[in-house]
Amino acid sequence: MKPVAIFRHSPGEGPGYFATFLDSHSVPWTMIKIDAGEAVPAMPGEYAGLCFMGGPMSVNDKLPWIEPVCALIRDAVAAEVPVIGHCLGGQLMSKALGGQVTKNRVKELGWGKVSRCGTPPAEWLGDIESFEAFHWHGETFSIPPGASRLMSSHWCDNQAFVMGPHLGLQCHVEMTEAMIRLWCRQWADECAQPSASVQSPEQMNERMEERVAAMRIAADRLYARWIGGLKS
Repeated sequence: MKPVAIFRHSPGEGPGYFATFLDSHSVPWTMIKIDAGEAVPAMPGEYAGLCFMGGPMSVNDKLPWIEPVCALIRDAVAAEVPVIGHCLGGQLMSKALGGQVTKNRVKELGWGKVSRCGTPPAEWLGDIESFEAFHWHGETFSIPPGASRLMSSHWCDNQAFVMGPHLGLQCHVEMTEAMIRLWCRQWADECAQPSASVQSPEQMNERMEERVAAMRIAADRLYARWIGGLKS
């Protein structure tokens, strides 16, 4: 099988549990370190699927790799090569496919419930109606033309969308305990005060093992559906 290409945009925002899931299902993968200056591939055909991770930048920033990544996403969708995006990755997908990325009404940092919306394809979530996900964002994407909204939260209307084999996520279902602890050390950089939508590092660390384990149930469901569409 061809490998899944995982795009890293920031050293602290690696693939986390997504890579663990691929390994456990014997799906090969390779890392493309955008943050280290590695080039964006010209075409998606050499990969079974494309995965875009998070990052502190905005898709609206004038960065040299934004447009090549968006072009690659469009080419992948046209070639039916499955694409998945986490947070910034989901925003890149939305932008590439005709959506918009704008400031969310509030910052959303920490643990918070996401719920399924409407009647999305059942295979993505099965009987899961809601679960507690991890969040770290100040911007939000619109649902691009031709896609269906999959999940929302109290603080962010669009937490996920699906379009055929493609999945764009605003929330971070890929988180590991180590990643959460690392991000908590960067909490002050967000210049946010604790509020109903913003948890303190102490709150994020409460019942962490239990919360991560519960989130994995939903992540397994989403990732299993996604790898089911991979190109051989």
